[in-house]
Amino acid sequence: MNPSFKDLINTIKKSKTKINIADITKAYQFAEKAYHGQKRHSGDPFITHPLHVANTIASWGLDQESIQAALLHDVLEDTPVTHKELAQKFGSKVAFLVNGVTKTGQVKLRNSKDQVFVENLRKMFIAMAKDIRVVLIRLADRYHNMLTLTAVPLEKQKRIALETIEVYAPLAERLGMGKIKGELEDLAFPFVHPKQYKTISQLFKTQIKQTKKHTNQVISQLKKILKKNQLDLQIHGRFKNKYSLYHKLQRSDIDNNINNIHDLVAIRIITKNQLDCYTCLGHVHKTYKPVPYLGVSDFIAQPKPNGYQSIHTKVFDHHGGVVEVQIRSQDMHSQAELGAAAHYAYSQAKKYTKDSIALEKGTAFKSPKKTEWICQLARWQDQVADSKEFKTSLTLDTLSHRIYIFSPKGDVYDLPEGATPVDFAFAVHSDLGLHIQRAKVNQKLVSLSHPLKSGDVVEIEKTKKKRKPNRDWLQFVKSSQAKAKIRKAL
Repeated sequence: MNPSFKDLINTIKKSKTKINIADITKAYQFAEKAYHGQKRHSGDPFITHPLHVANTIASWGLDQESIQAALLHDVLEDTPVTHKELAQKFGSKVAFLVNGVTKTGQVKLRNSKDQVFVENLRKMFIAMAKDIRVVLIRLADRYHNMLTLTAVPLEKQKRIALETIEVYAPLAERLGMGKIKGELEDLAFPFVHPKQYKTISQLFKTQIKQTKKHTNQVISQLKKILKKNQLDLQIHGRFKNKYSLYHKLQRSDIDNNINNIHDLVAIRIITKNQLDCYTCLGHVHKTYKPVPYLGVSDFIAQPKPNGYQSIHTKVFDHHGGVVEVQIRSQDMHSQAELGAAAHYAYSQAKKYTKDSIALEKGTAFKSPKKTEWICQLARWQDQVADSKEFKTSLTLDTLSHRIYIFSPKGDVYDLPEGATPVDFAFAVHSDLGLHIQRAKVNQKLVSLSHPLKSGDVVEIEKTKKKRKPNRDWLQFVKSSQAKAKIRKAL
C-alpha cells in the first residue's frame, strides 16, 4: 500500500529528528507538480513512488534534507527541472543529494556494457564517500522498485532483480543495514532463481510449522523466567529470510540438509542496556543447556566490522532440537536493523554533525574504520587500470558475502566468503603474509588454502625471515588486498 502525504508527515512526527514540515510540504508540492501526468508501470501516479521513498527515509530517522531529496530524487532524470532550479528553491545540499542519487541510479548490470557498469559503480562509491545519504536514498528507492517489480516488463525484471542481489543487497549488508538487506534479497529471489525459490518456499513451509511450535514454547518459558527476574525486555521469534536460507544450504558443512540449520527461527531478546544482555544470557543458559560445539558468539565484546553487536548462543530445547537465541540492547537492535541510517539519525539527534556527512572524516560513525572500505573503493579508480579487474575484485571482495574471523587475541577481521589463512594473514599485516609457515584454525593445522568460516580462530605460525609468497596462492586467495600484496611481492 502506498503511503499518502499525510502518512509521511505522521512518520516524520514519530521520529526524533527536528524537521520543518512547511519545507517538506514545499518539496512535496514541487514534486507533485513536476511529475504531474506521469504514471508508473503499475498505473499508479508517479508521485506515489517518491512518497514511498521519502516515507522510508523518514522511518529511518534521517534529516530534513534527506526527506526533501527523497521526494525530489527523480526530477532531474524524468522532468525538465534543472540542478540550478533545485538549488535555488531548496538549497545546494538538497540539489547535491538529488544529483548524487541520479548518478548512482545509472548503475546497471548489463553484460554488454561492462565498462559503463564499472565507471558507474565508481561514481556510486565516490558519491558515498562524499555523503552517505545519497546511497541511503538509493537503497530506499530500490526497495520500493522491488516491491512493485511485477508491474515492470518481463524482459527487465530479472536484470533489476539480479543487480539488486549483486549490488544493492550486499551494499546494505556492508552498511550494517540487516533488515533492508534481507528484504531486498527476498524480493529479488523469485525473479533471479524461480525454481530454487519454489523449492525453498516449500521446504520452509513444511519445516517451519514444527520449528515454530518448539520455538514458541521456549519463548513462553523464557518470558516467564525473565519477567520473574524483573528484566525489562522484548522477546520474539525471527524467521530466517528465504534467500539467506537458500544461500546457507549451499555451504559444504550444511550439505543441503535443512536439519543442519539451527537459526531457521531465532529467538531475539531485546533489552534496555548492555548489562542486561549478559544477565539474560545467564538465565538462558541456566534454563536451556548450551550446545558445546557451537558455542557462544559475543559480538558485543567484539563487534563485527560493520558495527553489528549482539550475543548469539545456541541451546537445546526440551525436544532434542537446537534453537538460536540472539540477545542485544535496543540501541544495538537499531544498529543491526538500520546500520548506517541509525548512525546518521543518532548523530543528528546528538548534534554530532552540523553539515552533510563526510565519510572520510568518520563523522557518521563512532569509528572511521567502519567506513574505510567505502573510501578505499573511491580511491581504487586511481589504482586499477583495467575495468574488468576492478569489477572482478569488487564482486569477489567488497560486494560478496562476508565472514568474521578471530585472531588468537580476539581481534575481529572482516573477510570475503571463502577466504583462506593467507587472506587472513595479509589482512592482519603485509609482513605477516610474507612470514607464513603454517596455519592453525581452531587450534588444528590446516592447509593454507583451507576455506574459513565465520567464527574461526586463525593462528599463523611465522618463519624467522621474510620470504616470497608462492605464486599458487593467487589461485585460491579471495580478497583483493591479498592478491595485490602477493603480486607486489612477486
